[in-house]
Amino acid sequence: MTKNNNRELIAWVAAYLPKMCWISGDLKLFPMRGDAGFRQYFRVNSEPTVIAVHSPPGLENNLAMVRVSSHFSEHNIQVPKIYAVDLSRGFLLLQDFGEAIIQPLLNVQNMRDLYTKAETIILDLQKLPQDDRIYRRYDEQMLRLEMNLFTEWFVNILLGIEIQSRDRQIIEDLFEKLIESAVAQSQVVVHKDYHSRNLMLLDDGQLGVIDFQDALVGPVTYDLVSLLKDCYLNWPRKMVDDRALNFMRCLSSRGSIHTESEADFLRCFDWMGLQRHIKVLGIFSRLALRDKKPVYLQEIPRVISYVLDTAARYPALKAFEDWFRHRLLPNISNRVDFTKSNYFDE
Repeated sequence: MTKNNNRELIAWVAAYLPKMCWISGDLKLFPMRGDAGFRQYFRVNSEPTVIAVHSPPGLENNLAMVRVSSHFSEHNIQVPKIYAVDLSRGFLLLQDFGEAIIQPLLNVQNMRDLYTKAETIILDLQKLPQDDRIYRRYDEQMLRLEMNLFTEWFVNILLGIEIQSRDRQIIEDLFEKLIESAVAQSQVVVHKDYHSRNLMLLDDGQLGVIDFQDALVGPVTYDLVSLLKDCYLNWPRKMVDDRALNFMRCLSSRGSIHTESEADFLRCFDWMGLQRHIKVLGIFSRLALRDKKPVYLQEIPRVISYVLDTAARYPALKAFEDWFRHRLLPNISNRVDFTKSNYFDE
């Protein structure tokens, strides 16, 4: 943010600060941790504190964020209140949810309680009306465009591998399988980036939801696998499977899915996770190389482990697994430090 933009934001915050807030002395903005996007967050020195956001309108879809926020709030999903917004300048003034994202708080003792709350929110999201004015469809084209980031940014640019016809054949075969599985699932409202860094523990013990502006209508397993196969932490496979199947039973009890077996549901869950992790390998590579955020490289080994674990689990994915292990892995150790990702012990 330029000094001029900073002065503009301070003046705007001063003009639109909620009446419930008061300030002793000069109004100040204190920078906060950012995210993978282009938004900048500032805590205002008011009492109570509020959050000022500069979200460049040419780079972020602020109208979508406002619409989704309103819809979530109407249906009792805990999201930060929007006190004021200037879409033309990309300024927002939000309720302060504090600092307690659940990622650093999680351990094997509290995981069950926090994840039960998180999964209940997913179930609530899936009951929301699918308003086409608010939510796009997570269709075949979008699924494919996302996975193309893997080919471009991870394979070609990060690893420096020139795609040959055999490579493209294996990649395209995988993409077709994953797309077919995704579009065949029940379609519901999906947060789209539902994980431990976007869930906050509030003062009342409930979970607040942030970073929801990309919400859309998509596969019923998407948010669940995003949560349970988190790109920023991982859990023992049996724990993940048990929670996924318990979620399946919740869906079945209310008639939201009609799957033939637990194995079918786990395959849909796993393959949806593979689609997401393939995409994320591309996104993390792009964040590191284009957006100068190399911190995301240290998460890549975990994402790779998810990819290989899923591919090894299903015979239909063996060609991709073999290709990944023999064509990509030898190049990865030269580009990515495998020692910097933190794993929970199984």
